Amino acid sequence: MGSKHNPPGNNRSRSTLSLLVVVGLCCFFYLLGAWQKSGFGKGDSIAMEITKQAQCTDIVTDLDFEPHHNTVKIPHKADPKPVSFKPCDVKLKDYTPCQEQDRAMKFPRENMIYRERHCPPDNEKLRCLVPAPKGYMTPFPWPKSRDYVHYANAPFKSLTVEKAGQNWVQFQGNVFKFPGGGTMFPQGADAYIEELASVIPIKDGSVRTALDTGCGVASWGAYMLKRNVLTMSFAPRDNHEAQVQFALERGVPAIIAVLGSILLPYPARAFDMAQCSRCLIPWTANEGTYLMEVDRVLRPGGYWVLSGPPINWKTWHKTWNRTKAELNAEQKRIEGIAESLCWEKKYEKGDIAIFRKKINDRSCDRPTPVNTCKRKDTDDIWYKEIETCVTPFPKVSSEEEVAGGKLKKFPERLFAVPPSISKGLINGVDEESYQEDINLWKKRMTAYKKINRLIGSTRYRNVMDMNAGLGGFAAALESPKSWVMNVIPTINKNTLSVVYERGLIGIYHDWCEGFSTYPRTYDFIHANGVFSLYQHSCKLEDILLETDRILRPEGIVIFRDEVDVLNDVRKIADGMRWDTKLMDHEDGPLVPEKILVATKQYWVAGDDGNSSPSSSSSDNSEEE
Repeated sequence: MGSKHNPPGNNRSRSTLSLLVVVGLCCFFYLLGAWQKSGFGKGDSIAMEITKQAQCTDIVTDLDFEPHHNTVKIPHKADPKPVSFKPCDVKLKDYTPCQEQDRAMKFPRENMIYRERHCPPDNEKLRCLVPAPKGYMTPFPWPKSRDYVHYANAPFKSLTVEKAGQNWVQFQGNVFKFPGGGTMFPQGADAYIEELASVIPIKDGSVRTALDTGCGVASWGAYMLKRNVLTMSFAPRDNHEAQVQFALERGVPAIIAVLGSILLPYPARAFDMAQCSRCLIPWTANEGTYLMEVDRVLRPGGYWVLSGPPINWKTWHKTWNRTKAELNAEQKRIEGIAESLCWEKKYEKGDIAIFRKKINDRSCDRPTPVNTCKRKDTDDIWYKEIETCVTPFPKVSSEEEVAGGKLKKFPERLFAVPPSISKGLINGVDEESYQEDINLWKKRMTAYKKINRLIGSTRYRNVMDMNAGLGGFAAALESPKSWVMNVIPTINKNTLSVVYERGLIGIYHDWCEGFSTYPRTYDFIHANGVFSLYQHSCKLEDILLETDRILRPEGIVIFRDEVDVLNDVRKIADGMRWDTKLMDHEDGPLVPEKILVATKQYWVAGDDGNSSPSSSSSDNSEEE
């Protein structure tokens, strides 16, 4: 019964009202918390205020975060326990796990199989830190690095003797000098390229991506950069020693690779141009299989340059110790294969022949039928064997249409919608999401440059994106001062065709294995979601140790991933002589994704790891 001051009806009304208020508040705060935790709540006033407090306001140097960023306190976890990794033996300072010489010699020499990738099984992996050689120095800044390399960084003199008369490389005191010559262009790469440019539209942006097969020290690719052409150079790890290492020390894109029994790690129709300058590849062998592989990666309308044997055999047959009849027959055989591939010879003068691939099969009149490749996915190529077959052109509706889609000239190509996306060939990506990706990476790159003002300068010349997606990171960084190797993990969505259509370069790779490069060849490595991608495929420490192997002393790494994953990564990295900082996402602390920034300490073979970073510095390492 109620009192005279609180009638029973009033009590019931207040109880109902209180209950409704409590339920309403609970629902409101539940929805608010879920909204903010999702990352979509970063536009509200509370989140924006926190974000403003966490963002950088000034440009800083030397990764000095404390005054500018909120570093993240990561929760303690029992596993993994911190591990301190020991240096490898000094004899492994140039170790390349998947092209290691002793292992290679166990494989057949037929079709260059022994020069291909042969990675160690899990129980034979070296879980140690590959040391830098004594005296290692920061490379010269670009463009000086194109012409000079510190001897201590790649102390191999054999090429200075073997190629002494061809202007490849000269030894001068404590540096190597690269005069820009080559076997087929002893007068210099510039003069050679100018002759090519009289036939090929190299200067107007039509040619942006190029492939150099059997590249030597990559002088052709180095001088093509002056024309804003990105060249993917490759050469085997052979008895000349360190050709690819020299290329990367110079700041020129290159990988260890060979045309052998497996497909090259590039998508179909990737390159606007390809060349062989006395590359010693047997083009007529195996019924022209290697020319068919070049055709697979050459864009419709693209150019192939052959300089060297058998071109100009009338002049050089005695020097090459071959008969006129043999060389003449070889050239005719190459031209016959080229015709079957829908290539037209456009030029032959002196030592150079230039062929152009037709833009579609409707404009092609093959002299004889060819065996067409039956692969359902022409870009499913990782460790797939080369077949003696011709990759078909994409279908067109007229003779004027470029098979696969016509590309704009560079630099407009960089942000134009790639044909792979406009034609709906990339699952889950349309023109709208592509534009969103462009805007996202421009925003992230701005944040990265606030973290370290040297990003985008010549201090970080060789850059790698370990999980490149649509190439947004590389596009946002695009500058003559640096270049990016865009890696598409083989277990992720295949978007490498988009990367090339944007005028960028890249490669397929499985990060459970070693990368096809020498140690210390990248200045800056970016990894977006790599460890979440691989956490159930292989050990995180193996990916981190490989990252350390290919990263230069005092190079930087930016990891972007979920905080729990980065917690595990940081504990491993702290045992690798890396200095690390875990930071909030650029949109503030409410976003579960975080950023881990690491700097590899300077240390060399035999060092105790306590060397000051300044011990590696040289007057030549300043930003230009």
